[in-house]
Amino acid sequence: MNATSVGALLLCRADPEAVRPLAHLLREPMLLTAAGDEWSALVPEGKPWKGAAQAGPGRAGTDAAADGAAEPVERVLGGWATALAVGSAWPVLALWWDGDRAGCTLAAGFRRPVGYIWLADGTPAGEGEAMRTIAARLGLDPVLDLQALDALTLPDPDADADARLTGLLAVLTRTGLTLPPGLGPGESADRLRGVAAVLPGTQRVEWAGWRDAVRVELDAVENSSLGTWVRGPRARAVAVAEVVAGLPLLLWGARRRSGGWAAAGAVLLAQGALGIAYHRVRGTRPPRSQGPE
Repeated sequence: MNATSVGALLLCRADPEAVRPLAHLLREPMLLTAAGDEWSALVPEGKPWKGAAQAGPGRAGTDAAADGAAEPVERVLGGWATALAVGSAWPVLALWWDGDRAGCTLAAGFRRPVGYIWLADGTPAGEGEAMRTIAARLGLDPVLDLQALDALTLPDPDADADARLTGLLAVLTRTGLTLPPGLGPGESADRLRGVAAVLPGTQRVEWAGWRDAVRVELDAVENSSLGTWVRGPRARAVAVAEVVAGLPLLLWGARRRSGGWAAAGAVLLAQGALGIAYHRVRGTRPPRSQGPE
């Protein structure tokens, strides 16, 4: 491992179209590219960590400027991975290296992130239980894959930190992960960025303000399993039904001087009206199909 190299990757177990909306919310410039079957890779364009030439324009870079020193790369990547995983249904694996150490952090939903660290010469510096947790959360084979991961936690004088991360990636190829050539452990952040920028289909993800963030969040919801209940024929039918049911209920409650029934009618009426208005504002194009119902 080059003693001066600092690099990082975020590997998401989802296709780029599913990752892109949430990646916007990190408020960091990223390059997003496919990394095999149902995997994506996010390559940071900035370097908001210790020893980097510059800090990114997002939260990590701002905090670094305020504190006078950037955060260690593993802390920055762990925060990003956690933020992505909490807002999604797929796990995020962060890989990082800084010349002295290398490691990985897996974030999945609201569960506590788990990680493992190796020294530059490949000496294990983590707990074996962490690898077993990583295997379980990624749905790996509890026998063959776990044996391969356990081997990465044992002393091996011929394996440095780069080789350890490469071994981890080799196990993940069985889940469909395939990193493009040049995106791998030990490369500098500049090299990773340069390689990702020229890959076919790479997208640039950048924070563009809260208005775009809200739009991105709405797109993410509409393209999720809830999408047909938010926009489209089904959502419009539900909104109309709420208006049809809410208006007479509101009038009946008011005539009977029943605050409870009147309130229920008002809620249904308001919710239906908002649903119809939302559908008109967002356009008539239905959300992307989520498969057969």
